[in-house]
Amino acid sequence: MTTQRRIVLVTGGAKGVGRGISASFLAVGDMVLVCGREVPETLPEVEGRSAEFIAADIRDAAARDALFAQIVQRHGRLDVLVNNAGGSPFAMADKASPRFHDAMIQLNLLAPLHVAQKANALMQAQDGGGVIVFIGSVSALRPSPGTAAYGAAKAGILNLVSSLAVEWAPKVRVVAVSPGLVRTEQSELHFGDEAGIAAIADTIPMRRLAEPSDIGDACLWVASPQAGYLSGTNLTLHGGGERPAFLAAAGVNQT
Repeated sequence: MTTQRRIVLVTGGAKGVGRGISASFLAVGDMVLVCGREVPETLPEVEGRSAEFIAADIRDAAARDALFAQIVQRHGRLDVLVNNAGGSPFAMADKASPRFHDAMIQLNLLAPLHVAQKANALMQAQDGGGVIVFIGSVSALRPSPGTAAYGAAKAGILNLVSSLAVEWAPKVRVVAVSPGLVRTEQSELHFGDEAGIAAIADTIPMRRLAEPSDIGDACLWVASPQAGYLSGTNLTLHGGGERPAFLAAAGVNQT
């Protein structure tokens, strides 16, 4: 899909969805950099090509400055940013503290914005510009009980993408990729045991949860020349969506 080796930064790219994204870019020969607060036990690797790790807490301004200084020192450019780092534990909105809500907005909205600012400054100054991909969530498009601040932050991401695409064009494209339910090494924290995961899968038209590679391959496409006119928009990856609850509750027209 790609014709030359690109420099790609995937925040939180060593585990979960981020690891799948990193693997997709490694598979086509790109140089992948992953960042996180802690050194991972293993780095994403495909056919002997491994990602590089840079320690960075993207919520911290000094850490972001150091992260991009290292990118420039090591590689001199950045072609693709995938703003993936984020997430939220389950917490009902009326029980969570103001500090908790602040932290969720900081991690899932403000930190990605600040990382994107740094990436854009670098991309605007280089030949060929670049692509910035924000990992959103279907939580932005439907109620998100138990993760209300997270859903609100992801909704903010979608507006941010449409605004930045206007501000930073034509050199930098800005796109959102919004997964639905994804099976990762931490699925049991959100979906329960295998029986629970299977029951949830039955509510999805494709009859399965997404795999991290599904998200990675979508990111690979939106960052490719084949998607060169794609900007300011949101690509949802939810396997057909969620079956409306009223269909199961109705006494007629069962399918």
